[in-house]
Amino acid sequence: MASTIAVRLVSPAKEVFRGEAASVVAPAWDGMVGILPGHAAFITLLGHGEMAIDLPAGGSQKYYVAGGVLKVEGNELTALVEYAGEGPPEVLPPEADFHPDDLAEEAGEKKSKSSLF
Repeated sequence: MASTIAVRLVSPAKEVFRGEAASVVAPAWDGMVGILPGHAAFITLLGHGEMAIDLPAGGSQKYYVAGGVLKVEGNELTALVEYAGEGPPEVLPPEADFHPDDLAEEAGEKKSKSSLF
């Protein structure tokens, strides 16, 4: 098993980070997710919060990310985000302001509209 994972963090403005990492912790839409080298294939929507990229030689790079998608395939992690910077944006992208309760409410509305009783 490899001791690092290749990481790309890309915003609409630029490629924010490209390099090897010992691990990554990112804010998925439903909570934090940790990725280590050799992780199974995985895809998730991102919410907003701190993304920590732990470097193989020690230390870490930390970015505030908001909205987007994170994919792990092979030994590569790609995060395409609406925003990435040193701190939170002045205004969150609408895609990043998502809460699991919103999904439950939407599902409940659809169910009640389709119910015969």
